[in-house]
Amino acid sequence: MLVYRGFSQTAPSATVLTIGNFDGVHLGHRALLARLTAAAASAGLPAAVLTFEPHPREFFAPQDAPPRLSTLREKLELLADDGVDLVHVCHFNAAFAAQSATAFIERILLGALRVRLLLVGDDFRFGAGRSGDFALLCAAGTRLGFRVEAMESITLDGERVSSSAVRDALQAGRIEHAARLLGRPYTIDGRVVRGDGVGRQLGFHTANIRIKHERPPLRGVFAVEVHGLPGGPHRGAANLGYRPSANQVARPLLEVHLLDFSADIYGAHLSVRFLHKLRDEMKFPDFDALRTQIGSDVAAVKAYFQL
Repeated sequence: MLVYRGFSQTAPSATVLTIGNFDGVHLGHRALLARLTAAAASAGLPAAVLTFEPHPREFFAPQDAPPRLSTLREKLELLADDGVDLVHVCHFNAAFAAQSATAFIERILLGALRVRLLLVGDDFRFGAGRSGDFALLCAAGTRLGFRVEAMESITLDGERVSSSAVRDALQAGRIEHAARLLGRPYTIDGRVVRGDGVGRQLGFHTANIRIKHERPPLRGVFAVEVHGLPGGPHRGAANLGYRPSANQVARPLLEVHLLDFSADIYGAHLSVRFLHKLRDEMKFPDFDALRTQIGSDVAAVKAYFQL
């Protein structure tokens, strides 16, 4: 998959295009991408995605922006898995936000992305003040020579599938429901780094994983499955949060105790799949109480996996 940042380079050919934030790449997104790739294959053109960095809500109201479900790297990997050929990552800034809907169509859609067919969600808005809508796109397409099709929302058991719905499920600890909305377990990627050795002192070796999520959409203790190591996947107990009982950290830290595994894995890039929430993060009076609770958590994880 080719990835372009900004619009200094035009698409190498005409494209079948869709536009969106694609945070989490959930079932609704994946239905749109399936339609995109099918249409692209039929037309003999690349399937292209225009996405934004940062998320527009982070630009307009950073203090109120919701936690991201996926980092840019995670999102790009998921888009590639769904068969996308080309991604343009647009730097969302003041100049872009001030661009008129007509300028967006002429400069970006036609000039940079060479759109032949555009697929958008049924609620898509664009341009300064969100002035552009589906009707404006259709009129422009008729005038300028590209087709526009709308994608209706996807529902699951009567619930509209959306990034907000996934986020709400994760924050509520409904990990299995989030997985149904995503079509796969919720996953965070990161690299194993050296920690302060607290897990070893407590008798539970942990892999400390540096994550790029500044505000992950979930916190607590979980049963997880870890991919990226030889002989995997491996099962484990994970704590995601701020460690209130042991050298509390300012940024969220993902720590994973892998069951029956003790190899040196510093530097490995891992994918941690969250399968079930055991409990919220807690503050304990001393290390003995913390050690006892971790032992209970590990036992609960083994029971979850029927080990």
